[in-house]
Amino acid sequence: MAQGQIKIAKMKYDGGGDWYGNKTALPNLAQFCNQYMRTNLDTDDEVVEVGSPDLFLYPYVYLTGHGNVVFSQNDAQNLRNYLIAGGFLHIDDNYGLDQFIRLEMKKVFPELEFVELPFDHPIYHQQFKFPNGLPKIHEHDGKPAQGFGLIYEGRLVCFYSYESDLGNGWEDQIIYNDPQSKRQEALRMGANIISYAFTQ
Repeated sequence: MAQGQIKIAKMKYDGGGDWYGNKTALPNLAQFCNQYMRTNLDTDDEVVEVGSPDLFLYPYVYLTGHGNVVFSQNDAQNLRNYLIAGGFLHIDDNYGLDQFIRLEMKKVFPELEFVELPFDHPIYHQQFKFPNGLPKIHEHDGKPAQGFGLIYEGRLVCFYSYESDLGNGWEDQIIYNDPQSKRQEALRMGANIISYAFTQ
């Protein structure tokens, strides 16, 4: 690892869901942040298991997929410890994740509910401004994109991008053939999330 580089990672989980999707997403986001925000992020596609002690090496962890997610009791406790200790989890619904991830996050924080973040929340107003909240990258069911959060003792520990599909917008252009304007929206919102996670 180069001197002072910060690692970010994708989360591997059980249950059969495709946690491994969006192979080029995090490397492209890291490269964008390094270019436009002068961060020093490692651009490798790192993977960390939810129950691993290595989770604590990453200040930002990304969880995505279309299907089933299962956290064991150990997974849930490890993730809770990580988030309480200052870590940050970004859950990105890649379509079909919602029903599973809400149940599993209840194992992590049984006392908390996801709350929709208002459009004036700082996560939408870092270097890039999103006065109408999350951008809509892929249509799916045509529902509006929504940003939810888990707030523990006044701190946003988990941001959940729903019906937006930011990660697909971070992917290499050739994969989904998204318009460049959509990819830029997705990368700018991703950069805001990284900036917020690192500075809050």
